[in-house]
Amino acid sequence: MTALPADPQADEPLIPMPSLTPGALRTAVESLTPSRMPAFVSDLVDATTSAQQLQSFAPLRTFVHTWGVFVAIQRYPLRAARLRHLEDLVSAGVEDPVDAIAEIRKIHADAQAEAGL
Repeated sequence: MTALPADPQADEPLIPMPSLTPGALRTAVESLTPSRMPAFVSDLVDATTSAQQLQSFAPLRTFVHTWGVFVAIQRYPLRAARLRHLEDLVSAGVEDPVDAIAEIRKIHADAQAEAGL
C-alpha cells in the first residue's frame, strides 16, 4: 500500500469540533468543504421529510451521525487526505484492499469517538 507522508504535529484541526446540531454542522461544512453544501442541504431535507413521514427522530439521528463523522474527519487536512487516498486505492482495485479497508474503518471509528457518537 502506498503511504502518504504523515506528521502528526502538522495536522492540527482547522476548526473546533462543532456541536452535533444541523446549524453547527452546516457552519462547519460551509467552512471546511463548501463544495459539499448541496449534499448537506439535500440530506437535511431528506432527513427532515423522512422524520415527519415516519414520526421518528431516527432519520435526523442518522443525518447528524453521518455529517458529524464527516466534519470530524475533514477538520484534520492530513486525515481527510489520507482517507481520500485509501478510498482511491480501494476503488482502483489494483492492490489487496484489506489493509486500506482496515485503516478506513479506524479513521471512521476515531472520528465517531471524537464527535461523541
